[in-house]
Amino acid sequence: MSSLAGKVAIITGASSGIGAATALHFAKLGAHLAITGRNLQNLEKTGESCLASGAKEICLIQADICNEEDCKKIINTTVEKFKRLDILVNNAGIIEMGSVENTTLQQYDRVMNTNVRAVYHLTMLAVPHLTTTQGNIVNISSVNGIRSFPGVLAYNISKAAVDQLTRCTALELAPKKIRVNSVNPGVIVTELQKRGGLDEEKYANFLEHSKTTHALGRPGEPDEVARAIAFLASDQASFTTGASIPVDGGRHAMCPR
Repeated sequence: MSSLAGKVAIITGASSGIGAATALHFAKLGAHLAITGRNLQNLEKTGESCLASGAKEICLIQADICNEEDCKKIINTTVEKFKRLDILVNNAGIIEMGSVENTTLQQYDRVMNTNVRAVYHLTMLAVPHLTTTQGNIVNISSVNGIRSFPGVLAYNISKAAVDQLTRCTALELAPKKIRVNSVNPGVIVTELQKRGGLDEEKYANFLEHSKTTHALGRPGEPDEVARAIAFLASDQASFTTGASIPVDGGRHAMCPR
């Protein structure tokens, strides 16, 4: 995927999970990286891994994407350092457990602000720079944006919104030759669910149960999602826009019997 060589990419939520795996994969493919996250120590670990994998230039930006000034800092710092922007990977996201009866408005707002509003804002800020390079955006959604699952209502809504945002912006930005796509992971072995409230035992049971809810019989790994992101971000996907690509072991196609 040599078309990523020399490209400048912003990857949010790069301090762990899918974001860190994507940064590492992009580094191996020769991209120049601006990686962001709230946890500076973990972000530095990702940066070190990227440099060890051959990345020539890494820009670490400690930022909270729910903070409007931090979003501006992410875009401005990247462009100041690299003088361009080719790829925006909107990866940072959170999950909250709960139904319509017990998800508080504070939880709902926290999920929507992180998973949707921040993506909207970063996209808005990136467009002028992506117009210059005819670059592209990859949003990280979820199988929860395609299918309905109980117990994570706010998360489901947020990811459905990300898919619609992807399609709408793809149409709006097509005249500028900016492509916009999303990937929709199934259960991926990251810290997401534990940060959302599952303890070690419940998370282990969740992963075990995932063997029955994914057609391929297992949860996925972050690097498997990273490879799909890299494809969409590359020139190999030059005629793909407005697409939501499941990377979920077939979970989106399954129905209870």
